[in-house]
Amino acid sequence: RRALLNQPLEDFVPQRDFLGLISTGGKYAVLSRGTWALGGQNWIGAYLWKLKDWIDLKWMYGYSAAALPEMSASDGTKVPAVAAAAGEEALAALRHLPMRCGGCGAKVGANVLSNAMSRLDIPTRPEVLVGLDSPDDAAVVEVPEGFVGVHTVDYFRSFVSDPFVFGQIAAVHAMGDCWGMGAEPVSALAIAQVPFGLEAMVEDDLFQMMSGAVAALKEANCALVGGHTCEGSELALGFAVNGIVRRDEVNRKGAMSVGQALILTKPVGTGVLFAADMRCKAKGFWIDQGLDSMRQSSGQASVILKKYKATAMTDVTGFGLLGHLVEMAKASRVEVEVDIAEVPMLMGAQELVNQGIMSSLQPANMRLARAVINHESASKHEAYPLLFDPQTAGGLLASVPQALADQCVAALKAAGYESAAVIGGVSNTISNTNHPIVSVRL
Repeated sequence: RRALLNQPLEDFVPQRDFLGLISTGGKYAVLSRGTWALGGQNWIGAYLWKLKDWIDLKWMYGYSAAALPEMSASDGTKVPAVAAAAGEEALAALRHLPMRCGGCGAKVGANVLSNAMSRLDIPTRPEVLVGLDSPDDAAVVEVPEGFVGVHTVDYFRSFVSDPFVFGQIAAVHAMGDCWGMGAEPVSALAIAQVPFGLEAMVEDDLFQMMSGAVAALKEANCALVGGHTCEGSELALGFAVNGIVRRDEVNRKGAMSVGQALILTKPVGTGVLFAADMRCKAKGFWIDQGLDSMRQSSGQASVILKKYKATAMTDVTGFGLLGHLVEMAKASRVEVEVDIAEVPMLMGAQELVNQGIMSSLQPANMRLARAVINHESASKHEAYPLLFDPQTAGGLLASVPQALADQCVAALKAAGYESAAVIGGVSNTISNTNHPIVSVRL
């Protein structure tokens, strides 16, 4: 308030202690302040509960229809000083649309959308028969003879303050499933959400976010063929991506064979890094490194892994390295080994785990610890939690012939995947996939 009104700011002095009146159940209460307390399950506690009950009822009555004062309609001529400080343009927007609608009433305005999109250099491809160059109700994309279509979708809210960077990451993440199946992303439909605000601000947020996305799509030679926009409480972006791959070259999760090596192309740790960033616990260069990793396309890595005879492949995302590895092992009916010392990790990730900082999805991912053969001993290793860390725009995990593994990693490193590594191997075939199937080498 004082900042908006250009008044001098006042120092905030937090309260050192407070008087608390807390119900303990059974119609008893405790009164406390600092190290002093009174009440409990005795006559004093019973009296304090009655006092608390009276205070609570009085407070709730203040919000009832009988207690609220009559409110007269405003003619709009008297504007509070704080609201006026926002500027006439903001006030005019609020007067025009004081309440935001749902349904199609929540779409971004046509002028804002067209202005933002007209500033973009939108990528296309020969396979696109109907796209944004001649908009229609839907896009039409041709699948070449001998190829099959690969369809996937991803969407999430922003976790960085830069809309351009967020757009890049969202696009790379969405294309990951195509690369994980050995497919080439051909077209993408965007699903964009922007917070309501002045038209110029909404247009700029949308333009910056889509500029980042377009940059990533262009790098992958993937056409943007349409999409949908809406207003919401925060910035969010996703893509429905369509890819193509030759019918006999689809890389499935369930094609691992005994004796193969497991290769990971990017380091893990984005989940814990950005959980720490939300708490202001992460160092700036840790975050910069994490953003660089997430913005790196996995397109070239997919091509290299296929060149070196990868038979099974997936992208490592929200379920973490171990979660996606379990999916592959179950589908292939094999046991696998992971050498925890060889798993590449982002700088700062281990330090943050040691501080007890983890992603909010970590507890759900940790339930897959039941799939680890030596969970009891592995859980004592400090890096063990990072095997379950949820990744955004993570790397590719693939099984390749052992004899070609070192050459494959060398090719990946030469292509810019500096953290690529052999992290384990496929050890045995199994008949019962309900038993633990991952061994963690310590």
